[in-house]
Amino acid sequence: MQNGAGCGSLSRRQLLRMIGVTAGNAAMYQAMSSLGFAEDSPYRGPIDLQGAPRNTSVLILGAGLAGMTAAYELRNAGYRVQVLEFNARPGGRNWSLRGGDTYTELGGLTQHCQFDQDLYINPGPWRIPYHHRGILNYCKRLGVPLEAFVQINYNAYLHSSRAFGGKPQRYREIKADYQGQVAELLAKTTRQQALDASVSREDQEKLLASLRDWGALDKTYAYVPGDASSDRRGYKKAPGGGMSARPIPSEPIGLSDLLDSKLWQGIYSGDTFDLQTPLFQPVGGMGRIGDALGRELGPLIRYHARVTDIHQDARGISVQYEDMLSPGSQLTASSDWCLCTIPLSILAQIPMNVGPAMAAAIAAVPYASAVKVGLQFKRRFWEEDDDIYGGITYTDLPITNIGYPSSGYHSAGKGVLLGAYIYGVDAMEFTAMAPPERVQKAVDYGSQIHPQYREEFDNGVAVAWHRSPFAMGCYGMWNSDTRARHYDDLCQIDQRIALAGEHASYLPGWQEGAITSALDAIERLHRRIVAQAGKA
Repeated sequence: MQNGAGCGSLSRRQLLRMIGVTAGNAAMYQAMSSLGFAEDSPYRGPIDLQGAPRNTSVLILGAGLAGMTAAYELRNAGYRVQVLEFNARPGGRNWSLRGGDTYTELGGLTQHCQFDQDLYINPGPWRIPYHHRGILNYCKRLGVPLEAFVQINYNAYLHSSRAFGGKPQRYREIKADYQGQVAELLAKTTRQQALDASVSREDQEKLLASLRDWGALDKTYAYVPGDASSDRRGYKKAPGGGMSARPIPSEPIGLSDLLDSKLWQGIYSGDTFDLQTPLFQPVGGMGRIGDALGRELGPLIRYHARVTDIHQDARGISVQYEDMLSPGSQLTASSDWCLCTIPLSILAQIPMNVGPAMAAAIAAVPYASAVKVGLQFKRRFWEEDDDIYGGITYTDLPITNIGYPSSGYHSAGKGVLLGAYIYGVDAMEFTAMAPPERVQKAVDYGSQIHPQYREEFDNGVAVAWHRSPFAMGCYGMWNSDTRARHYDDLCQIDQRIALAGEHASYLPGWQEGAITSALDAIERLHRRIVAQAGKA
């Protein structure tokens, strides 16, 4: 859609505004990506923090990726750094749950992960786009090996509980048939000279040739059963060798059935800028990045530290915190400056004497609801039975999708799937359930796509992000109005305090947003520190 295309047409910005109002920020950001408004990462290499004043201290609150990135760079620049972290581990939402791990959510419900050795689930981020240069650079610098993350698998499923009798359809079939049916319609329109006013005769010939290739049309520009269409969507009987070698073409789905199924909505799942291939994942789980930064910083991080008060004055920063291994204890950490990376959902509940503009910004940003469920099965039936190696199946069921592991192919023994990635109203409903019920619901829904679920299921874990004691939500949900009113106030340095994290970025929910936010904040903080030292 182009601006000024006609009095009845919406501009792209008007469309985005409507999407934001009706579907929320997450949908709007995906639309921004598809309409060309999303930008790649601003990261262009290591920052320059030369000239750090001697013995200047910076206290960092939170050992997620934003906090640890800042601590790593500030320490390397010569600052005295201390990090306070609520959890017993580094990484924050950069986290992998493995066999033997224990997780207790708000309300006291505790889960003991029983996955087999080397199997895991990423409750938070699970993929890294190729253009997220910041996090990729830190993986390289820290020696975190990467492997390909399979976003699109043509043999995975698109599933509607209300179409085709609830039977899942292969992604390749829906994609091929939708392209083929649309190509046939456009070719028919072109051949009927209905495009004469818009496309020259010469370009119409080129268009027809391209439609034949793009849509797998036959010589008459029809999308019909045959080698061309079956080569895209798969054969009813695949070609082989010997006497039984002759293939049998498959029957395409009609356009009306395709449109009614709405499965065409899943075709673009790898087309948006954030999800275009290649994507990556750390070998052994996303939490390997947080682990590596945690090892690098070592004793600079104090774990089990629950921040209860943040105070600044002309002389410096004073932070009160509780050692959670000694309930009721009150300890103090002091510094010259502070970088706070605590999620706004938590920070809004902590007393902090910042100005009214930053305080209003902190209170203005709600957090998205999301639930992830990891399911361990007795065997990798999705590979053995269904020929699915990595990728994602999308469904209209509340579980939203099933993510297949992009590693360990043909491994003997058990395997772990992402059995659900739930958001919105469905996520709130799942959050209200106890973890075992969430797991059982994921098994019940998933069995409508993979009947093997019930027989092969072994155990599972379920993380509801609004019940996470260290985040109370998945990511900050900005909209155009709150960004216009509060974003700059959130990112401005307030006397001696700066904020950073994915919530202080235009990459909400992405680790790259956390990292680039931290680098931006400490670069500005460094300039202020150097300037003040020069006046002393």
